[in-house]
Amino acid sequence: MRAWAVTRPGPIAGHPLAFVEKPTPTPAAGELLVRVLACGVCRTDLHVAEGDLPVRREGVTPGHEVVGEVVATGDDVAGFASGDRVGIAWLRSTDGTCAYCRRGDENLCAASSYTGWDADGGYAEFATVPADFAYRLPADIDTVEAAPLLCAGIIGYRALKRAARDGDRGTAFTVPPRLGLYGFGGSAHLCAQVAIAMGARVHVMTRGAAARDLARELGAASVGDTHDAPPEPLDAAITFAPVGEIVPVAMRALDRGGILSIAGIHLTDVPALDYERELFYEKEIRSVTANTRADGREFLELAARFGVRSTVHPYPLSAAADALADLAAGRFDGAAVLVAD
Repeated sequence: MRAWAVTRPGPIAGHPLAFVEKPTPTPAAGELLVRVLACGVCRTDLHVAEGDLPVRREGVTPGHEVVGEVVATGDDVAGFASGDRVGIAWLRSTDGTCAYCRRGDENLCAASSYTGWDADGGYAEFATVPADFAYRLPADIDTVEAAPLLCAGIIGYRALKRAARDGDRGTAFTVPPRLGLYGFGGSAHLCAQVAIAMGARVHVMTRGAAARDLARELGAASVGDTHDAPPEPLDAAITFAPVGEIVPVAMRALDRGGILSIAGIHLTDVPALDYERELFYEKEIRSVTANTRADGREFLELAARFGVRSTVHPYPLSAAADALADLAAGRFDGAAVLVAD
C-alpha cells in the first residue's frame, strides 16, 4: 500500500517525510483493518514529523484523525463488520488495570500508546485499530468533515472541560461564561462551536485574517490579534497555539479565580510569570493530556446534537507533505484533510 513515513525527523522545509510502499497491515486479534477514506492533518503530526516529539517508531506513518471503512477483522472482535464506517483517534491503547485507568483517567496511563506515533496511522491507504478504541460515527456527518472531529474536536472538548471548574467528568459541566481562545485553527474552531452552543461568550485572539474571519462567522463575541486584550475579563481561556509566550498574555486576561487550559501536546518554553499580575488571585494553569474514550464519545454526541461542522481543506493523500507545510505556515483556516486518491 502507499503510505507516508517519517524517515528523518526535522523541519518540514527539509522534507522529513517520504511517500513509500509498505505492506498492507494484517489485523491482530482484537483489531480492525480499515480502508482509509479521509485523515485529518493535525498539528501533532507536524510535531512527530519535525521531531518535537521523540521518535517512538522508526519510519512511522503519521495520522490519527482517520475515517475509514472496516475491510477485515482479527480474531475476538465483536460488534464490528466489514463495511462499517469507523473513526480512529490518537489514543490507541491503555493497560486498563493501572490506578489511572481504574479511576477513569486512562489518558494518564503510563502504558498508553498512540496512533501515528507508536503505531502507523492514517497517512496511508490502510490502517489498523484495536476494536475497543474505534469510534462509531454519527451517520449524518460527512466523511471528510468527520476527520478533524477525531482529535482536533475531541482535544478541544477536553480542553474546554479542563477550563471549567466542574468539568473533569462527563458532560455535566458549566461552560465558562466568558471564554478566551488563543489560536483559531483546526481544534479551536470546533471547540468554539461547542462552547457557544452551551452558552459561552467566546473571545478569539489569533493571527491571520482568514482565521479571524472564520471566528466571526462562527459567532465569536469579539476577535483580535494574539496579544490583544479581550474586551472583558475572562473566566477561562484555552491556548491552542504551541507558543509558550502566549501563556502570560492569557493569564493577564483572566479575571480573579480564572483558569487557563493549555491544549497542546508540545509547547515552547513559558516565560517567567509575574506573580502579582499573572498568577495571584487564585488563578490556575491546567495542562491537557490526550483524552479518554469517554471524552471522544461525549464530544461526538455533542457534535451531532449541536450541528458542529469542520471547515475543511481537502488534499489528496499524495500531497500530505504539502498539507503539513501549509499547516506550519498557517496558509489555511480550519483543518486540512487527506482524501484517498
